[in-house]
Amino acid sequence: MLQFTPKGIYCIPGRFYIDPWLPVDLAVITHGHGDHARAGMQKYLCHHLTVPVLKTRIGPDITVQGLAYNEPLLINGVRISMHPAGHIIGSAQVRLEYRGKVTVISGDYKVQDDGLSTPFELVKCHEFVTESTFGLPIYKWQTVEKQHELLQDWVQQNRDNGKTSVISGYSLGKAQRIMKALEDIAPLYVHTAIGRINQAYESVGIRLPAYQVLDEHTTAAQLDQSVVIVPPALLDTKMIRKIPRKADAICSGWMQVRGARRWQHADAGFPISDHADWQGLLTVVKETGAEQVYVTHGQTAVFARYLNESGITAAVIQTAFGEEEEQNGKPAEQ
Repeated sequence: MLQFTPKGIYCIPGRFYIDPWLPVDLAVITHGHGDHARAGMQKYLCHHLTVPVLKTRIGPDITVQGLAYNEPLLINGVRISMHPAGHIIGSAQVRLEYRGKVTVISGDYKVQDDGLSTPFELVKCHEFVTESTFGLPIYKWQTVEKQHELLQDWVQQNRDNGKTSVISGYSLGKAQRIMKALEDIAPLYVHTAIGRINQAYESVGIRLPAYQVLDEHTTAAQLDQSVVIVPPALLDTKMIRKIPRKADAICSGWMQVRGARRWQHADAGFPISDHADWQGLLTVVKETGAEQVYVTHGQTAVFARYLNESGITAAVIQTAFGEEEEQNGKPAEQ
């Protein structure tokens, strides 16, 4: 049913692409991160919660159709539906059914319930295309509650010491999780890039904690002992450097690796990720019952080899994914 082409993952009978990285007529989008949802498509199809995200990031005039989870749509004889991936707002696994065969393209996913994203839903299939961003045994996430507790304790310690907490997190997904974790702990300030994404969340009825957007009029005195959330690429900017007493932290799955925080010159690092950890990946792949697994972006070779040695037929597929929020421990930002 699938063909892996220079433009992206192509559904042959349906004549459409899933998360293509080059312009095509119809792009089925798993979620709104820039490595999976790119500009230039004639038409987009995604979950309805992703629609405002795409319009915010790509442009308000794009042609886009939204579907609800588990809402079927027939395209050239292929029955397509979207199912919760648990990654970020509106993230979806794409289920394709054609002549009795079911293929699922996962996009990015996590099995932990972060309280903002629709929780992950397991989808049985014959073929499964999985990510493997953190497909190594060293990656094992603590519970969401524990993650929140550690972050809250760090912020409170900074406040006790008269410091402002500056936290980097990707503008779509991670920043909102940080905000939720720190609600009522301290005043929240966010960069304008995060503020724009927050508006997309709020436009579909998702309530976020109270926050203020940083601008040229924001003073260091206003930020005193508050929490400032910025995209990773903007952690070391003039606006942040003017804060006299501050502590810096990075929220990323890469912080699980000893030394990653020191390498990025931060005061603290919290392994909070919107991707599945090693055990999460294994559990999902096994429980889909898929006879054929395709492994994309991340620790592809290691994860595919482990699956094959475990009796699950797996192949590595080269894609243009994984260049956005958490590649090589150095997040990027559009």
